[in-house]
Amino acid sequence: MISIAHIINPVKAKEGTELFVAQPIVFQSIRKAKTFSDNIDVKLFSAQFSEDREIVPGFFQITPDLENSIVINNGKKLPLIKDILQRLYENSNAEYLIYTNSDIIVLPQFYEVVAKIIEQGYDAFIINRRRIPKVYNRVNDLPFIYSDIGKSHPGFDCFVFKRKLFPKFSLGEICVGIPFVEATMMHNLFAHAQNCKLFDDLHLTTHIGMNVMPKHDEDYYWHNRKEFEKIKKDLLPFLNVKKMPYSEYSFPKRIFKKAMNPAVFTLMNLKLETKTVREKISFLWNELRFRLLKK
Repeated sequence: MISIAHIINPVKAKEGTELFVAQPIVFQSIRKAKTFSDNIDVKLFSAQFSEDREIVPGFFQITPDLENSIVINNGKKLPLIKDILQRLYENSNAEYLIYTNSDIIVLPQFYEVVAKIIEQGYDAFIINRRRIPKVYNRVNDLPFIYSDIGKSHPGFDCFVFKRKLFPKFSLGEICVGIPFVEATMMHNLFAHAQNCKLFDDLHLTTHIGMNVMPKHDEDYYWHNRKEFEKIKKDLLPFLNVKKMPYSEYSFPKRIFKKAMNPAVFTLMNLKLETKTVREKISFLWNELRFRLLKK
């Protein structure tokens, strides 16, 4: 039986915020998906600050409270993705680990499909969400939420990976809830997994709200961006074009898709493309030299 451990980072959100509306729906969607998948060993975990403990439902196993955070100019306290994943790694023994954002609703068949994808030989993958209108704002709306196909979204917020990959990750001081956490996770998976894939056409997760590029705090944005620049140096030696998203497409279409996706950085991937071209030229040159030598 496939064993899965899934963690989220619940937050005691202020009344009237999008997260305040979304989280109770998220919690129940996860509970229902676990109940639906009775032939899979699924365990649910929570990583939270001490002040957020009271909102965590009883069907989640609460891991030790988060202690580290990023606070800039007396702004909101944001946890580090490395601390959340570390708690999942240390408090579970599942073969596969899942992290989703705390505003991501999962469909009932979520764990069933995850297990089927694992059986196909993938040791890591990303599932893109769908986005639906804000007319849904209650747990009782879940049947309608499940039924609304919504629209696609380019961002990454659902990550599944084999347990043994986590110690290899380079996560720096990246905080959640801010751009570059998705890029950090994505590049780590494609760097270290043997068979990683982006699933951008499955109706398995959804998010209330149609906005593709929500506003972000500039100070936190630049903190994560600087951290990602450090992480990128660690990951580049392990990355190649054949392992990255959209590798199945031709060069022009591949570059176009990467340019259109805000979580896949064009300049970084052009370097990988150049590296691949250099390797091909070197191979062809050496092959030519060898053939000339044999004459």
